[in-house]
Amino acid sequence: MTPRLFAVLATCALLTPIGASHAQSAEGDGDSADEPSFASHFAGVIDPLGPDLQDIDPIVPDTAVDLDTFDAPIEPEPEPAGVIRNLGTGVASYYGRRFHGRLTANGERFNMRAMTAAHKTLPFGSMVRVTNRRNGRSVTVRINDRGPFIPGRTIDLSRGAAEQIGMISRGHARVELELLSR
Repeated sequence: MTPRLFAVLATCALLTPIGASHAQSAEGDGDSADEPSFASHFAGVIDPLGPDLQDIDPIVPDTAVDLDTFDAPIEPEPEPAGVIRNLGTGVASYYGRRFHGRLTANGERFNMRAMTAAHKTLPFGSMVRVTNRRNGRSVTVRINDRGPFIPGRTIDLSRGAAEQIGMISRGHARVELELLSR
């Protein structure tokens, strides 16, 4: 179906009132002198082959791309090797002695010296690189628990991971998070 024929059919379908396409009045064929015909009612209102549609040529002769004027799409910066997704920045805190030996949300025992962390939404087993923005030190942790449950906190590190990035004395730190694997 050519674009012109499609446009004509679409216009006719839009102009035809519901139930008027093949309906006839009880007095006759519907073209009585008292009632104007459907076509005469809309005559001059919309020309299905009006000036906009007369200039459409269904065959476009030149489909080549002019490489002098073509701008290639801008690709995002590639992530560093091994990084699946940059998760942005947030505030990290840590938990340790009080929870040592208790069950985590994935069913394993919490070890405060292991390189593990709690996150609210990341899948269990996800590996995340956590970088302290103050000193640039980073650690890779495995998500094995849910939390933190304090507003404004993004991730809860084990004490061992918190020691690695130097945040024990302050108790929390502004960190950069990068998802390495799931």
